[in-house]
Amino acid sequence: MKKRLVLFLALMLTLVMGVSTLTTTTASAASDNSLAKVQKKGTLVMGTSPDYPPYEFQATVHGKTKIVGMDVAVGQKIAKDLGVKLVVKSMSFDSLLVALQTGKVDMVISGMNPTPARRKNVSFTHTYYQGGYSIVINKSDKGIYKDKDSFVGKTIGAQTGSTMYNESKKQTSGTTVKGMTSVSDLILALQSHKIQGVAMEKPSAQAYVANNKELAAIPSNFDLSASDTSAAAAFAKGSTSLVQAANKSVDQIKRQNLVNKTYLPAAGKYLKTNTVNTSMLHYWKAFLTGVEYTLIITVCSVFFGFILGVLLSLARMARGGVFKTALRWLATAYVEFIRGTPMMVQVMFVYFGLGLIVNLPALASGIIAISLNSGAYIAEYIRGGINSVDDGQTEAARSLGMSSGTTMRYVVLPQALKNIWPSLGNEFITLIKDSSIVSIIGVSELIFQSNIVRSDTYRGVAPIAVIMVIYFVLTFTASRLLNYFERKMQHD
Repeated sequence: MKKRLVLFLALMLTLVMGVSTLTTTTASAASDNSLAKVQKKGTLVMGTSPDYPPYEFQATVHGKTKIVGMDVAVGQKIAKDLGVKLVVKSMSFDSLLVALQTGKVDMVISGMNPTPARRKNVSFTHTYYQGGYSIVINKSDKGIYKDKDSFVGKTIGAQTGSTMYNESKKQTSGTTVKGMTSVSDLILALQSHKIQGVAMEKPSAQAYVANNKELAAIPSNFDLSASDTSAAAAFAKGSTSLVQAANKSVDQIKRQNLVNKTYLPAAGKYLKTNTVNTSMLHYWKAFLTGVEYTLIITVCSVFFGFILGVLLSLARMARGGVFKTALRWLATAYVEFIRGTPMMVQVMFVYFGLGLIVNLPALASGIIAISLNSGAYIAEYIRGGINSVDDGQTEAARSLGMSSGTTMRYVVLPQALKNIWPSLGNEFITLIKDSSIVSIIGVSELIFQSNIVRSDTYRGVAPIAVIMVIYFVLTFTASRLLNYFERKMQHD
């Protein structure tokens, strides 16, 4: 009787657990509106790092620069089958999963391997491509290096956050592994002999070697699992309905062998077009776009930074009363915190951190972050300028019946501005150069555009030389204009 009772209770417990699991799964599926959400807005935003031909790269199509490649074709197929438009967002590879988790993009397709570590944080589709890895070396070193074990005492480079970067650290002994965010940077480091090899996917290695006669590819001989050498589309964790819908497209791609039959040959044609004319003059539109965004970011950041700086400086100089004391402490804390943290971290926090609350575009995020940073420094310039104004000026104004606010506005601030004009000018020139930091979130300023040109043309140094000249022209011109206004104020 006891055995029957125990058996009955065990059976009931199993039934209850099964129902509970089924209920949880059903509730989870019911709460998943990822597919409906994408179809409702009519767009599928794809994040990618377009410096990895033939997977994704930029090419000139009908006179316009656009992101193309095998992965873009896969994204277009998924979007078409969902009945929505594909929108491609470019950013550095190591920022892609962060962008996915914070809702900046709906999916990531960037030659990404569905490794167990990544599966803990995002959901992957079925794999759409199975590849392998090679190591790119200088052709002159072909007799020296045979595989990964040949680099003892040498340096191998790999894209930060990639499978090759992690595996190179695990599977090499006595070898230094250097990570960089851009493959084009790695190739430049290779050609300038800063590193001796670059580990990357076979199709990308073949693309670089085919378009650069100074490079060669050797087998990597890394011990890798199927997930380490395959590529899949990534979606936010829990996007079950969206992943299932994408899987239908991926399965069709594999059944029809579209990657090898259609997508890779089309990417190859774009690569040949890119290398027909690799002169920097051919890419003047890309550099002009970079100048445009650099100036937009700089001018907007100085404008909003100046307004914030004035408010912060006045708050820091407030005296008397509990409210003014609290305001002074808050302003001081803000200035010290901003000046004590790197601008790059601030840019990433505004774009990704605030992205959890409000979906800010990359350009707006960059302007906000740099404005907040600039405001802290300008506040100190203004505070110093106000303190430099003789106290007699304030006393004379007050004796004439001016209020403290009127005195500050018409007497103190104009003189302070005149005193701190060189410092403000220096801040403006500094921001022209510091605007390059926003390239990490995909804003098309000069550094971002130069990286694209480098990956398109397989030329490492020339694009850098061009933007150096452009930055000098911008800063020198700004410096001359600021000096002109400074002399004019001195004569007034």
